[in-house]
Amino acid sequence: MTRIVVVDNHGQFTHLERRALRDAGVDTEIVDNTTPPEDLDVDGLVLSGGPDMDRIGRCAEYLDMDVPVLGICLGMQIMAVELDGEVDAGDYGGYADVDVRIVDEDDPVVGSLAPETRVWASHADEVTELPTGFTHTATSDVCDIEAMSDTDRDRYGVQWHPEVAHTAEGEELFENFIDCCR
Repeated sequence: MTRIVVVDNHGQFTHLERRALRDAGVDTEIVDNTTPPEDLDVDGLVLSGGPDMDRIGRCAEYLDMDVPVLGICLGMQIMAVELDGEVDAGDYGGYADVDVRIVDEDDPVVGSLAPETRVWASHADEVTELPTGFTHTATSDVCDIEAMSDTDRDRYGVQWHPEVAHTAEGEELFENFIDCCR
């Protein structure tokens, strides 16, 4: 059975990320973000959302693991910062429904959601410059880089929260990521 853990970055929806994976038939649990990478015997990782970059534990080290990684909200921002991209304050704070346009229909995680999907997202902070090797995979009127991926390294990030009921095709996004981990 595929095993994917959710790295807890103290976000309010972390338990919903685990539940979405469990409901998809994956062996999953939530692990503290200070867990040593060598203690994680997994087929994939989800870097959860969270309130700020000051409490990201060992997330940078998890990016060096040889397994697929999905960053959600803060998780995507961690990926960007640690892999030489940039994150800045967004023009829109707080949570809101956002119409996202998929700009890379071939992307293994978000491509099947094309051409548009409705999501629930916070844009207090957002990725403003892609890390080296990443492709811009989704955009919106609120945020230019709503999603990104580096398929060569199996690194994927979404600004929105696929685990919440307000996101239209969240289950499909998780299924796509699970396929990357098999």
